[in-house]
Amino acid sequence: NTPQYPSNTPQYPTSAPRPQYPTSAPQPRGTPQYPSATPQYPSATPQYPATAPRPHSQTRPGHPVSQSTGTNPPSQSPLMTVYQTPTLAQLANQTTPETGSQTQHPAPGYNTPTNVAPGASYPSSGSQQKTGITGRRQYPGQQQQQQTMLHSSLPNQPAGSFPQEPGSSAAPVPGPGPVGAPVQGNSYHGLTTGLGQLNIHHGDTRPINLLQSRHILPTVPIEPTKANLSHDYKKINCDPSVFRSTLTSLPQNQSILTKSKLPLGIIIHPFKDLTNLPVIQSTVIVRCRGCRTYINPFVTFIDARRWKCNLCYRQNDVPEEFLIDPVSKTYGEPQRRPEIRSSTVEFIAPSEYMLRPPQPAVYLYLFDVSFNAIESGYLTVACQSILENIDRIPGDARTKIGFITYDSTIHFYNLQEGLAQPQMLIVSDLEDVFLPSPDNLLVNLSENRDLVIDLLNQLPELFNGNRETHSALGPALMAAHKLVSATGGRVSVFQTTLPSIGPGRLEARTSRENKNKKEGDAKDSKNLTPSTDFYKKWALDFSSQQIAVDLFVLSSQYIDFASISGISKFSGGCLFYYPSFHHVANPAQVEKLENDLQRYLTRKIGFEAVMRIRCTKGMSIHTFHGNFFVRSTDLLSLPNINPDAGFGMQIAVDDALNEGTMASFQAALLYTSTKGERRIRVHTLCLPVTSQLTEVYAGADCQAIVALLSCMAVDRSMSSSVQDAREAFINMVVDCMSAFKHTLPASITLGNVLSPFTLRLLPLYILALLKCDAFRLANPVGLDRRVYEMERLKSLPIVQNMLTIYPRLYPIHSLSNEGALHKEDGSIVSQPPVLHLSSESLNSNGVYLLDVDYVFYIYVCRQVSDEFCVNVLDVPNYASIADPQADLPELENGMSQQVWAFMRHILQQRPFHAPVIVIRETSKFRGQVLKFMVDDRSEDSVSYIEFLQHIQSQMPK
Repeated sequence: NTPQYPSNTPQYPTSAPRPQYPTSAPQPRGTPQYPSATPQYPSATPQYPATAPRPHSQTRPGHPVSQSTGTNPPSQSPLMTVYQTPTLAQLANQTTPETGSQTQHPAPGYNTPTNVAPGASYPSSGSQQKTGITGRRQYPGQQQQQQTMLHSSLPNQPAGSFPQEPGSSAAPVPGPGPVGAPVQGNSYHGLTTGLGQLNIHHGDTRPINLLQSRHILPTVPIEPTKANLSHDYKKINCDPSVFRSTLTSLPQNQSILTKSKLPLGIIIHPFKDLTNLPVIQSTVIVRCRGCRTYINPFVTFIDARRWKCNLCYRQNDVPEEFLIDPVSKTYGEPQRRPEIRSSTVEFIAPSEYMLRPPQPAVYLYLFDVSFNAIESGYLTVACQSILENIDRIPGDARTKIGFITYDSTIHFYNLQEGLAQPQMLIVSDLEDVFLPSPDNLLVNLSENRDLVIDLLNQLPELFNGNRETHSALGPALMAAHKLVSATGGRVSVFQTTLPSIGPGRLEARTSRENKNKKEGDAKDSKNLTPSTDFYKKWALDFSSQQIAVDLFVLSSQYIDFASISGISKFSGGCLFYYPSFHHVANPAQVEKLENDLQRYLTRKIGFEAVMRIRCTKGMSIHTFHGNFFVRSTDLLSLPNINPDAGFGMQIAVDDALNEGTMASFQAALLYTSTKGERRIRVHTLCLPVTSQLTEVYAGADCQAIVALLSCMAVDRSMSSSVQDAREAFINMVVDCMSAFKHTLPASITLGNVLSPFTLRLLPLYILALLKCDAFRLANPVGLDRRVYEMERLKSLPIVQNMLTIYPRLYPIHSLSNEGALHKEDGSIVSQPPVLHLSSESLNSNGVYLLDVDYVFYIYVCRQVSDEFCVNVLDVPNYASIADPQADLPELENGMSQQVWAFMRHILQQRPFHAPVIVIRETSKFRGQVLKFMVDDRSEDSVSYIEFLQHIQSQMPK
């Protein structure tokens, strides 16, 4: 008997039913259903039963616990400042150094001793903090650079609780800082009234007429939308580069969300590299007894003994040990604790988080050595990169390493200590793979370093002249599973050709890689999905043994990326793609592989990780995006976690958010470090709740919305077709603009395309998505390329994805120091304006840098000055520029140094290197640059202005 309401949503003309994206999950039975422009469709991520029960804390007020930490002392570096917090027994018997007399301390709950400065705070330098999650095991010992280590030698916490992690780039609030709102009539040591400081200001709701705003793109990189919180809360809120929401003002109920026609979701970068990350070693990790939320800056302290959870609103007891101040080593106010002063923290978990001995860092490398692989020359590059970085691979004295090569047979390498040289062991039975020498194929790196180096030097020469064209990828993966399953670890696979023999063999789906048929029709979805479940099945087996598989694809031919990528997607691994790789013909790809491997081999890594996202009561998470295995409804299994992985989640508003003026999300990541420590990184994001539709629009984060929509479109493309995903993009813009139009007076809406200021770039970004390789229909895209771009959109952090969707175009022919950035080292970096991706932005005598995240294109117009050619390109004139030029020389002159300083400044803000390719305006390769000019009209796509006119024609009059 659910009442049905009429819909004013315009119908986009198409022969197929109109596809739309969901904004939330369906409401419970009995709740009126309002018309939504975005119907629900199932997630691409399958749900599997949990393999391990979720631990629960047995903490009770007054329950006695042990003082043993159960973990090894954390490793310290010169960059760490160690603070030791005394135990309660030490405080009771503390002796002053001057007189030798005992210092009396008041019981917790009374006034702070006079020798403690009011408002004393933990040392911090604006670090970011992250959240942790519960998992299966916890181990001691990882060294982190540039972290502030805060030790609390406090009594043990009972088994099963989730630890928290300090560490965030958000600067802590000076003095007491907001801790949450005390109950009316109570005051506790001057605790600030957190909820009272929550001021929801009316954001920028002015409408923008898009048809009259030709140059709408800001000339500086776009900053994320800030939540309308008080200054103190903004200061301690989670950094948007780590945790951000599509809506920074949350709708109070589902009706408001439906009316807005905007998706609600969160984008998280949980293991991002952070500097000055505070790390807490404490046996008391304070968590809500109801929902298991970690205590955070947005909870409410009722009095000295109780705090109220900001997610489920349950009242909890404050442990006495939580009042100890590690700076003054006396009892203090709770807001001086790092957990209360930072929204990102990292905990070293106690022994209760360990279900087995600490896992060592284990690395296994699988190399394709078939004919195509040897011809490409990748093996020399890969082996040389491992040799150059072998001493920088994360780990400790227990680190293990192994190698497998394969063509039509599997080759193992005996690296037993004492051998004069490595021994090759060949297994030709591909149906029943076995380990010929189980004890010596995976060896300790430090003890067998010389043999490992010898093998890496010999491998490229060992297979020179190999004429075997078959590649047994499936059997090689089966062998890797047998070899690493006892410990868990990371498997790195280098594949250059279509697997053609043994279990997991594949065949080309269509001739010429589907280039003779339109890839956007309804039949396209079957080619975007796996042709076999072999790789997904083995990925789940890898995941169950805490093994992640990373896949490097280096191929100029069809390789069925849709099928083989499953081995990484569902095991928590990552994907790399190098089309047309050749060590001679494509030097830019060689440079990219070298730099990617340097980052890949040396970056921080977490093993045996799990992540859980919690949200305020009334909201729920219904769809996940990224590379993982779903262990339960809200627990993601991540055998490996790396600092370059991103995730997206869609949020539903199930019940009205009436219990407070703000709501929160908390992500907890539990992992084992390469030093054997079990750690928990916790991130908490606080956002205001509003009942006003205009405030929802004023708080919309356009880039986060586009990132979430792209993930949803990938799922739609695979379940239906690319054409349906494209139409859903257009319908979303029409619905959003129409809904906003209804909030404005009729006198100003006639004949205009009006957008809220925060969403003024939404049509531009949607047009860019329609023209990107993942979703465009014209100029057919190879299946492998399309699938890779789709997987990239779902698994990378938002900053990298936005550069791929709408790259940045900079003029570099006239760099100056006006408005330049003055860095701490004394260098000066020019800051050229960001230009629209349009030919109108290009002058005939200009030179432009196009930043596409994974590559830098330098586009040289035909009338460029000879001075620029000589000083920057090291050629006498325009005609002498190579076609294309695969590098940019660094010369000893001011103009060249300015260009390089600017490019280095960009590269310092991202994890991976981008090769430089110089292309002339008259080059036959100019299409590589012009395809990114998404504002312009092409033979088969509309311009930005024409797209706006189409949006206008679809809106209700």
